Amino acid sequence: MLKPTNEQVILVDTNDREIGTSEKHAAHQGIPNRHRAFSVFTFNAQRQTLIQRRALGKYHSSGLWANTCCGHPRPGEDIAQAAQRRTFEELGFAPQLTPITKVCYTLKLEKDLWELEYTHVFHDYSSGEVEPNPEEVCEYKWISPEDLARDVRDNSQNYARWFRLYVLKHFGVIFRTPFELKKAHG
Repeated sequence: MLKPTNEQVILVDTNDREIGTSEKHAAHQGIPNRHRAFSVFTFNAQRQTLIQRRALGKYHSSGLWANTCCGHPRPGEDIAQAAQRRTFEELGFAPQLTPITKVCYTLKLEKDLWELEYTHVFHDYSSGEVEPNPEEVCEYKWISPEDLARDVRDNSQNYARWFRLYVLKHFGVIFRTPFELKKAHG
């Protein structure tokens, strides 16, 4: 059992309506509680996406590759502002976010931990400097979505469960880069 933190997450119903709050670790243990989350996917001018390898001290999915940033808004915090805050805390830059989609999932992690998330997914186009916080990120790299998809299929054990879900089941929506979305919408 994980020790409680001071962090609270926002509990939501299947339509993302707030129904309460929970301590973060409690929401992820045993019978999970559906809660609001966000995921950021940053792209550069070469149409690559920024992925990070989670720090080895993280309480779950440590050492695994994941998307640019993910996390949870605090009670009363706007979801986009939470995503900007957390990206800055982890990677040292403030993304300019565009909402892309919402993804709901339930995933079993290690140590009797669960993800039952209602996730708001954002794109960011960035040419800013990445300055990772070593307590959060042990490595990062830019990679083409096609190379990423191939590696996730061939080496899935190297990637966080939720990230594999994004790549394998939601590739067509999430990895349409901001360039492609702009072109599609004129």
